Amino acid sequence: SVTSTLITLFCLSAPQGVSLVVPQPNINATVAQNILLSVEYTCRGIATIEWKHVSSWGTTKIVEWKSGNYVNISTVYTNRVTTFDNGSILLLNVGMRDAGYYFITVTEEYGTNTYGTIIVNVYEVIYEDLHFVAVLFAFLAAVSAILICFMWMCNKSLHLFQKRTTHKLTASTTEEIELETIEC
Repeated sequence: SVTSTLITLFCLSAPQGVSLVVPQPNINATVAQNILLSVEYTCRGIATIEWKHVSSWGTTKIVEWKSGNYVNISTVYTNRVTTFDNGSILLLNVGMRDAGYYFITVTEEYGTNTYGTIIVNVYEVIYEDLHFVAVLFAFLAAVSAILICFMWMCNKSLHLFQKRTTHKLTASTTEEIELETIEC
């Protein structure tokens, strides 16, 4: 490609070994987001680019390639990494385990190395937490509505029972009074 040819020509004309620029050394991302780990290198010859990820879970080699040649992507990252001629990589669908340090090593064919680091912080999406709270609130509201209806029905039943009991008591008291007057 034209870009690959221009980078190769630029690398051949660079006066000193290898140089590496990391324009964004800190990246904040959310879960399931795609992130671009952007770098730009210059060199005198053909460069080998290697990316590693270091976190509390250990060190993992992500990818290694030579400019204009083969690309060797780790099996863990096979469907999640896209490489670019300038040394950058695109990491797809990041998760919490992708947080950590990303080390890039650029080695020219004459043995000169340069290193770069990018720190990636991955945060969980707050909307999922709000979704959980909303579902929990809806559930509690539904349970409250059912309990209120149950209490209303119990109250109505109690009032009907009290009316019947009061009506029976009134009728029996009247009969007793009538019986008493007749006996005299």
